[in-house]
Amino acid sequence: MPHVVTQACCADASCVHACPVNCIHPTPDEPDFATAEMLYIDPDVCVDCGACVGACPVGAIVPDDRLAPTEQVFLDLNAVLSTPSRPYPPQAPVPPIRRLERGPGPAGEPLRVAIVGAGPAALYAADELLRQPGVEVTVFDRLPVPHGLARHGVAPDHLRTRSVTDLFALIEAQPGFAYRLGVEIGRDLAVDEVAAHHDAVIYATGASTDRPLEIPGTDRYGSMSATEVVSWYNAHPDHVDTAVPLDHERAVIVGNGNVALDVARILATPADALAGTDISPTALAALRDSRVREVVVLGRRGPAQAAFTLPELIGLASREDIDLRVEAPDGIDPGAESDRQRQLTLECLAEVAARPPRPDRPRIVLRFQTSPVEVLGDERVEGLRIARTELTAEDGVVRAVPRPGSEEVLPAGLVLRSVGYRGVPVPGVPFDPATATIPNRAGRVLDNPGGIEVPGSYVVGWIKRGPRGFIGSNKTCARETVDALLADANAGRLAAPRSAREFATLLSRRVAVAAT
Repeated sequence: MPHVVTQACCADASCVHACPVNCIHPTPDEPDFATAEMLYIDPDVCVDCGACVGACPVGAIVPDDRLAPTEQVFLDLNAVLSTPSRPYPPQAPVPPIRRLERGPGPAGEPLRVAIVGAGPAALYAADELLRQPGVEVTVFDRLPVPHGLARHGVAPDHLRTRSVTDLFALIEAQPGFAYRLGVEIGRDLAVDEVAAHHDAVIYATGASTDRPLEIPGTDRYGSMSATEVVSWYNAHPDHVDTAVPLDHERAVIVGNGNVALDVARILATPADALAGTDISPTALAALRDSRVREVVVLGRRGPAQAAFTLPELIGLASREDIDLRVEAPDGIDPGAESDRQRQLTLECLAEVAARPPRPDRPRIVLRFQTSPVEVLGDERVEGLRIARTELTAEDGVVRAVPRPGSEEVLPAGLVLRSVGYRGVPVPGVPFDPATATIPNRAGRVLDNPGGIEVPGSYVVGWIKRGPRGFIGSNKTCARETVDALLADANAGRLAAPRSAREFATLLSRRVAVAAT
């Protein structure tokens, strides 16, 4: 009875290190770990000890005899993904995190670290730091609630994935941990002021905005980002009252990553089915009155270049209450792919494309080789002009080129852009506009790309590496950054901070002023 990794996998890799027989892959030391869409358990190697179940922070690992009907496909998926990788090389031992060698500072002061941002990367970094003796961590965030995208970015019906906040609660309960929520660094407190009162500062501000869609008409009412809609239905404080027009039978999403599929699924799910989730009451009320019956998800390139992951596609394809359709002008050819996981994605798409229509159910259309040209309408969105694309390959890169004379108008009342996240600068902190990240070397902040290190300044998460990876990917990222910080502390490269009492007085005064 092997165990099975299911859709909720967050790539935290705690399960990998808990496994006594090295049956969970890819491991962090294997080359495909950074790009893997999920981990998998080899059913022929698994000894059914269950150690991985307790280690998984999101409950994604299940014994095969307890899989829900919609999860049965993951049993085969784990087996298929395992086969080409055998035999497995011995798993490299987890390198121990560097130990803090310095003793307490003057007057018994601990090592004080400020973390700016309260999302998964911040919490994983705090966890690594608090494993050291004599460390205090203060986490700042401009919002009144923590956990970043784990709270405001994960779809409300992905309850297992959202349960990672239970792990964060354990981190928050550790001695030496403190929050300062509702405090915006760069507005309420200057970066230099925070740095002067802490041994080190770690920036974990994520990628909080979206990339723009460079076509005419995106300023019309009803043209917005998928990020705004996600924040709206997840009760993000900035978007609780966002107006999302749902008075037309069709919505269009430009971009076909996981966020696009999440938004499409929420818009197409009957409101009663969402009532038992963590969805915002305001959004739920609006969805009860929604007239949207079809959500079209556009991808400029073909099925082989789809941005969504296989687990997300499997989850959507298993929904009996949604009519999932696939439109691929040049067809779907799984045999043309050498990558096994991509083959499985194309096989799933081909199976969906062959299904008979379900006209009595809300519809999601995955439409490939389609490029947006212009958002249409007078004062509000009335449609989207689109064009079919032809695919060309150059130096191994597939590009989509609009096909002359192929334009058509897709009537719609809501057009959402979902073409990627983008980091935003923190006033006073170096920022690379080309990558929308804080320039760094292994987590140490640089004064400019390729420049010199800024003493005592570090970075972690999406603002460090760009918006890629899953919630658990931040754990490995955090280990690297914290290791660099501890190395600098041990080498005496961190300046002694001013007193904690002085900082507390400064913070109280600034927050009081900001509240008036």
